[in-house]
Amino acid sequence: MIKPVEIRYIKKTNTIAISFEDGLSANLTVEYLRCFSPSAEVRGHSPGQEILQKDKENVGIDKIEPVGNYAVQLFFDDGHNTGLYSWEYLHNLSKNYEKNWHNYLNRLKEAGHVRKKP
Repeated sequence: MIKPVEIRYIKKTNTIAISFEDGLSANLTVEYLRCFSPSAEVRGHSPGQEILQKDKENVGIDKIEPVGNYAVQLFFDDGHNTGLYSWEYLHNLSKNYEKNWHNYLNRLKEAGHVRKKP
């Protein structure tokens, strides 16, 4: 298991700066983290039940709490706080940021949704 060595919320840019012990680092937008929440509310209970998240451009983070030695829980200011972001899941989100984000934007476009400017 690859663990993060730093997780820091940068309110000014509304991003989470994360660095892992394998050298991978990323600045993940809060919108990205919210839209890719590992919760059942977002991912559904089985494949194909994912719920497209919309209008999350200006979501912020109220707090970040560690969960044991394997995850963090993010408390978003829109009230969402379910889903634990394991180290493995955060590493995957960081490694695949560009591909995931591009796919997400395409899904929004296909659904006829226009993102608001943050």
